[in-house]
Amino acid sequence: MEKLKKYVSVKDEDQFYHQGAVELLVFNFLLILTILTIWLFKNHRFRFLHETGGAMLYGLVMGLIIRYATKAPDVESGTVYECEKLKSGPPTLLINITNQVYEYQYKREISHHNVNGHQGNAMLQKMTFDPSIFFNILLPPIIFHAGYSLKKRHFFRNLGSILTYAFLGTAISCIVIGLIMYGFVKAMVHIGQLKGWEFHFTDCLFFGSLMSATDPVTVLAIFHELHVDTDLYALLFGESVLNDAVAIVLTYSISIYSPKENPNAFDAAAFFQSVGNFLGIFAGSFAMGSSYAVVTALLTKFTKLCEFPMLETGLFFLLSWSAFLSAEAAGLTGIVAVLFCGVTQAHYTYNNLSPDSKMRTKQLFEFMNFLAENVIFCYMGLALFTFQNHLFNPLFIFGAFVAVFVARACNIYPLSFLLNLGRKQKIPRNFQHMMMFSGLRGAIAFALAIRDTESQPKQMMFTTALLIVFFTVWVFGGGTTPMLTWLQIRVGIDPDEDLKTEAASQSASNLDKNTTKAESAWLFRIWYGFDHN
Repeated sequence: MEKLKKYVSVKDEDQFYHQGAVELLVFNFLLILTILTIWLFKNHRFRFLHETGGAMLYGLVMGLIIRYATKAPDVESGTVYECEKLKSGPPTLLINITNQVYEYQYKREISHHNVNGHQGNAMLQKMTFDPSIFFNILLPPIIFHAGYSLKKRHFFRNLGSILTYAFLGTAISCIVIGLIMYGFVKAMVHIGQLKGWEFHFTDCLFFGSLMSATDPVTVLAIFHELHVDTDLYALLFGESVLNDAVAIVLTYSISIYSPKENPNAFDAAAFFQSVGNFLGIFAGSFAMGSSYAVVTALLTKFTKLCEFPMLETGLFFLLSWSAFLSAEAAGLTGIVAVLFCGVTQAHYTYNNLSPDSKMRTKQLFEFMNFLAENVIFCYMGLALFTFQNHLFNPLFIFGAFVAVFVARACNIYPLSFLLNLGRKQKIPRNFQHMMMFSGLRGAIAFALAIRDTESQPKQMMFTTALLIVFFTVWVFGGGTTPMLTWLQIRVGIDPDEDLKTEAASQSASNLDKNTTKAESAWLFRIWYGFDHN
């Protein structure tokens, strides 16, 4: 009998590792299919479905197969057993079943309404998106690559506009989505689809903050391939990069906003505490990321690491990742830290590296970005079927679509009007239309939504966010090329040649007249001297 129990235990353990291998194999095949599809699309210049849309489609098909083709779980797997003697959930639980002791580890708390027939399906559980893997492993290389590959001249030339869209625009988008969704929630309560105590105004703002995270990866990839106007690319790229960081911090700040009395009432103390948290976390994360980059720059400048490119590349990678981990460990936001670490590394450290390390770091982070991005979009496709607690509400979904598009319009057009009052080189109307069209939702909105899906309102938010991601990536991503043609936006432009042309068009006298006060100030001269030594 004892031998039989040990045999069953070993068999279960082998089955666990077997399922882990199957999971990795599924993603391996999905990535192989995605890469072959990308090659096919590039070979035939097919731009109506981008690689990210293809990855989502493959994930969708695989999720459908896993959901309905895998065997049903054992009856006992989904059964809830009462443990009256336990007063809390211990991290490790030892259970004696017929004189055989089994060890179970705490995973998460599950609400009673979330227990379903698929609860014991190990394959579905393994395939369900894990937010910790996304935020700690997949997202950092994507954000770092965005900062490290930044075209600095075009970015800083439009810095004021980018910061306005990223900070003020994200706040406007969050508030507009929150207000519109609150109206729809009130309508749902009125017709009996929701109970008044289930959905508060802060929940609507929380949904607004996560849906304010734009991710126009599809559009930007097509822009890069077609060499679209450099100013439009810089505005959209800069906004999307900073907007992700702002949306993550904003979502956290709203989640900790807790009025002492009525959740629907405005509490000034709680509001200013949330604003203070937002500013403190953002500033601290910025300082953390920049500090690690400066340390890397000093080490590569004043040591002879350049004689050993492999060690130099390894140190560069580990210090950059340490910026993310240190910020998370300190209670800050690693995404903001790793973004500004990437920007600072590109500006200071890159010029200190050996030629081999320059090439290796560029290719390493470009490859990691490509792989992580496609894994995430495959995951999104899988999640539509593998996630076990979707909550589809047609009225909420319709309201979310309306709110997202109205909020994007309230963000782009009024801010562009205000920016054009002070800009010498105006943001033309066709650029504004293209920026409005390019407000896709993607990985950040998806990950923020799936982080907390215990309550029914949060499940409704996640399901709606996932549908919006599908729609914007497939419809707007696929319509990018026709929209560029229709709006008559310049393509086939070399960024460096564009800058040279602009410089040549100005005479020497005009350049002297346009010298800014900052350039003649002693502080700027000191900083310029330090920066170029």
